[in-house]
Amino acid sequence: MTEGYIQKNHGVRTKRYCQIMELKNDSELIRKYCEAHDEEHFRPEVLKGIREVGILEMEVYILGNRIVMIVDVAEDFDWASAMSRLATLPGQAEWEAYVAQFQNCDSSATSDEKWQMMTRIFHLYNKKH
Repeated sequence: MTEGYIQKNHGVRTKRYCQIMELKNDSELIRKYCEAHDEEHFRPEVLKGIREVGILEMEVYILGNRIVMIVDVAEDFDWASAMSRLATLPGQAEWEAYVAQFQNCDSSATSDEKWQMMTRIFHLYNKKH
């Protein structure tokens, strides 16, 4: 994919978080993990919880067995409190238990414990921003 991805304007200032995780290096498990995230199979209660805690946009990219998640939120979003709340919402614990079979991490870890926060080392923005 070389066209890039159009982002929405949410009408508020936003900030972005990027995280990384490794999946188990097994092509069948990776295929099933991707399938679990497609529109047909992604769990609606998990999607509802993601939106409920204030996440505006979320994207997950894959290369081999590495996945990167990009999360856009309002500028006043508090990551720690939102992730604590997300972990308690309906369907989230079951989802984490299900996807743990594909992920190279502790099977009892919460989403916030599995994903490693990335540090931005470069950015280039239009001066109008």
